[in-house]
Amino acid sequence: MCAASTNTARSVLTIAGSDSSGGAGIQADLKTIAAHGCYGTSVITALTAQNTTGVQGVQPIPPAFVEKQIISVLDDIETHAIKTGMLYDAECIRAVVRALMTQSSGSTLPIICDPVCVSTSGHSLLDPTAIQVLIEEFFPLTTLITPNKFEAERLLSLKGESSEIHNLQDMVVAAKDLLRYGSRAVLLKGGHLITSMGDVKDLLHQFPDIDAIFSGLLSSNMEILQGDSTRDPKLVVEVFSEGDQIAIFARPHINSKSTHGTGCTLSAAIASCLARGSNLKEAVKDATIYTHLAIQMAEPIGHGHGPLNHFHAVAPRLIPRASPSDPYPLTRLLIEGNLSDWKEYVEHDFVKLLGLGTLSRETFLHFMVQDYHYLEYYARAYGLLAAKSTSFKAIESAAQIIFNIVSEIDTHKSYCAKFGLSKDEVENMPESAACTSYGAYLLDIGLQGDTTKLLMALLACLLGYGEVGLWLKKEAALLDSWVVTNGNPYKKWMDDYGGNRYQNAVKAGLDLIEARAVNDPPSPARLAEWMQVWQRCTKFERGFWDAAMAAA
Repeated sequence: MCAASTNTARSVLTIAGSDSSGGAGIQADLKTIAAHGCYGTSVITALTAQNTTGVQGVQPIPPAFVEKQIISVLDDIETHAIKTGMLYDAECIRAVVRALMTQSSGSTLPIICDPVCVSTSGHSLLDPTAIQVLIEEFFPLTTLITPNKFEAERLLSLKGESSEIHNLQDMVVAAKDLLRYGSRAVLLKGGHLITSMGDVKDLLHQFPDIDAIFSGLLSSNMEILQGDSTRDPKLVVEVFSEGDQIAIFARPHINSKSTHGTGCTLSAAIASCLARGSNLKEAVKDATIYTHLAIQMAEPIGHGHGPLNHFHAVAPRLIPRASPSDPYPLTRLLIEGNLSDWKEYVEHDFVKLLGLGTLSRETFLHFMVQDYHYLEYYARAYGLLAAKSTSFKAIESAAQIIFNIVSEIDTHKSYCAKFGLSKDEVENMPESAACTSYGAYLLDIGLQGDTTKLLMALLACLLGYGEVGLWLKKEAALLDSWVVTNGNPYKKWMDDYGGNRYQNAVKAGLDLIEARAVNDPPSPARLAEWMQVWQRCTKFERGFWDAAMAAA
């Protein structure tokens, strides 16, 4: 939603066609305007008989009556922004221009024009004369035009410009060329041109002055959350041109059929943000994020391309629904709510020295011994989880993890033996304060009653080590990597935590915790407790390595 706000009522006028299915046109506009806390007024330019599968008929409104509607609204209601959609034909466009010129009286009311002239399939919706009128008479009145790829190509071709758009570089050139048509700014939409992060990097290398704004992408140290669609995500990129400045807005592509009315929604959201006081670039940024989430949060409606969820921000979910671009929303929420501590945990000096192979033997052995003692607490905590479980399947799952921990304890003993520390020495070395406090906290959480809360405490360890393993693995794969693999005494440790066996356990843990959140949705207070436990355990994990470094 818009960052800017105002205490006074803000009104946005939409001038567009009507969509009987409610997903596009003025219906989508009015929902979007309301979702942004603004009051929506409307002028209908054409009636349509349409649904999610297509348009069955169009009935234009007489231009004189379109003009009368605009004057009627603007004579009475203070308006803070205007957006236009389908303007049907040349005479309708001229009627809109006359009415706005009559009512403007020198005001600088922002006008957002969604130049609806080419359908998604590439079919022309305006004849060349109407498009010429749009360019010559209406664009000079506008603050921003928001063509898609096909519309941009059509607009440019009528002026004899190079019009084919195949990549991001073409989009940048096209946006600059369209700026000469008279609007203050251009937003060239990228929904019909799917790109990649590599394409974006190539663009930024070629045009280093471009301001790149990313949203919806996973942050660093979130390797465990990467699915097939998020590891190298397909991107949608919007290109914004204003004056001599270019910005791009990049976000994950969503493979969804709930896209009917996307352009209407985006332009209405931009107008609403401007009405609420945002500057143009901020309005575009917030509107692209709003529209992205409206697609992501949409429920299937109809048999074709259904509508967006315009009210996703009015009644927000505490935990977003899982999607291909966000497969583990609860875990992402936990990590992002505690990002600095998580980063310090994953990229701890202990981990870096281990990756370099220069971690001292004493430090590593201290860690392994304390981790051995910690695993006793960890196994007992899973015993509590089994005791609190209400099905044999859940009991079996907790019991199996206890057996896995016992197996891991044997691995610890063998590690220590390789470094000259016997089994008896491992067992007889005292616990550190960091180990005791962490273990006691686990048991305390386990005795409090909420099994999901206990899972939060247990999974901070499981997922954290999985992230460390993948981070080291990713860093080791880079050209001229700082991670040493040949001759590194800790290579097996890195391979174990970055390997398939441990990562399969991480995947099972992620699936478990996400399923718990879906089947037993938390209240805000309960979610806050979960996040507090996760944060506390992340700090304990970081403190565990702090203690090992200090003991050497």
